[in-house]
Amino acid sequence: MSIDDKLLRIRFVVDSGTPHIIVDTTRCAGCSEKPCLFACPVQCYKMESHALVFNWENCVECGTCRIVCPGGAVNWNYPRGGFGVCFRFG
Repeated sequence: MSIDDKLLRIRFVVDSGTPHIIVDTTRCAGCSEKPCLFACPVQCYKMESHALVFNWENCVECGTCRIVCPGGAVNWNYPRGGFGVCFRFG
């Protein structure tokens, strides 16, 4: 089974209006490398109209973006109980 197939089996209970990751896009604007675009396994980060856009609803809570961000722009907290990613579906 490929990684993409495994990622399709992950379930996520979205806590609407309460993101577990907040990205300081003003810090991102000064980042020339933007490693989050390449490191995120589910591609939560995208460039749109020369600005970084983050979609936290698809996040698998791996923490990679927080680790690779050279500017400390990623503020990551665990989701509230009952919300977040469920890996045991395949």
